[in-house]
Amino acid sequence: MATSIAKTSLWSKISKYKMLYLMLIPGLLMTIIFKYVPMYGVLIAFKDYNPLRGILGSEWVGFEEFRKFLSAPNLGILLGNTLKLSIYGLLWGFFPPIILSIMLNQLMSDRVKKKLQLILYAPNFISLVVIVGMVFLFFSIEGPVNSFLGLFGIKANFLTNPDYFRSLYIASGIWQGMGWASTLYTATLVNVDPALIEASKLDGANILQRIRHIDLPALKPVMVIQFILAAGNIMSVGYEKAFLMQTSLNLTASEIISTYVYKQGLVSGNYSYSTAVGLFNTIINVILLIIVNKIVQRINDGEGL
Repeated sequence: MATSIAKTSLWSKISKYKMLYLMLIPGLLMTIIFKYVPMYGVLIAFKDYNPLRGILGSEWVGFEEFRKFLSAPNLGILLGNTLKLSIYGLLWGFFPPIILSIMLNQLMSDRVKKKLQLILYAPNFISLVVIVGMVFLFFSIEGPVNSFLGLFGIKANFLTNPDYFRSLYIASGIWQGMGWASTLYTATLVNVDPALIEASKLDGANILQRIRHIDLPALKPVMVIQFILAAGNIMSVGYEKAFLMQTSLNLTASEIISTYVYKQGLVSGNYSYSTAVGLFNTIINVILLIIVNKIVQRINDGEGL
């Protein structure tokens, strides 16, 4: 009886909002075709893949490729470099967009605000190859940064010294994406009730107090969602930028799981091994996403939200 009532209720909702469900179909089909259908290729991780035999025709080897990766001598270096690059990038890159959006929100002139936003958003649309080229240009031995440091008798090999790789990678990433990442926070602050701001001014609240008691509470839900998504992608460091910034002398810091997968799969042709490494990376991402989500839920429940 309860099941039939639930079915009737479901169909009544579908018939009532049928146009919305029809609009959902294209996005759903694209998700299935481009996200779920390619998952068939994950079988390569469990087979001794031979392109001539195909996925189904290749010999099944089970978890052999996973055991090979877990016993690899460079496993600790790959995991360490990936985690350091991701965690440091999350810690240093999470707050600048928030601070920037709050600063822009305090500007009284909309004209100045729009011009600043245009300038700050521009780096996001610069090609990653160009960004890395700019890093090499500015931080080379004969670049402007070293020329300026030379005035104080300092000379640094930024591009070849592994100690500088993470700093250059993270700092250039923050510069490129900070403006664009602030758009979500800026849009949230625009929707704050102006009456709250006027009331706080009448009560004598200064700028810092208004930020603490009005802006930050308004931003909190968005911050939590962004943090969960960012934490869930801790292991998903794109190989492009790290690969472009790699030199033969900074490999001890720049070799991460994604560049390792690229080299093993596309360069060396070890398709099964590289797929197994990539799948291992994805599983860790999913586990981290679940853990962070549970932690945030408990914190919110403890605050009575």
